[in-house]
Amino acid sequence: CTVIGIAGSNEKGKWLTEELGFDYFINYKTQNVEEELRKAAPKGVDCYFDNVGGDISVTVINQMKPFGRVAICGDISSYNATEPAKIISPIRSILFNELKVQGFRVSSWNERWLEGIHKNLRWIIDGKLKYRETITEGFDNIFKAFTEMLQGGNIGKASVKV
Repeated sequence: CTVIGIAGSNEKGKWLTEELGFDYFINYKTQNVEEELRKAAPKGVDCYFDNVGGDISVTVINQMKPFGRVAICGDISSYNATEPAKIISPIRSILFNELKVQGFRVSSWNERWLEGIHKNLRWIIDGKLKYRETITEGFDNIFKAFTEMLQGGNIGKASVKV
């Protein structure tokens, strides 16, 4: 299994590879995602957890292996968009590769929320799960923290300490 991370800063890439153990990092701001993805996964991608949407997701979906799986959790690329996206539809890749695509909303798991908290805490204690936070100080900085998070200025969970 090869784990590939795509992010917009080398600092995030360092965190992904050195701390989280990802095998490959692609900086979408400085590298050609399509070319780098082909190098990292020359036979295609099996699974894709999508928080981003937009061009990056289209690129990844178009390089999926047959019967690959996609979990769509977000569409952050559209949150700051000033104009409608001009992307090529991935429907053909989804169809011909018979991909399984499913949305993922945290609220769908409310009944198992506490179970997830306990498991995640145990994994953190055992060193199986690592996390990072970007903490902004002060209630007056909530808007700044939110804006920076949408623009990729955070690493890990964005929080405001009031």
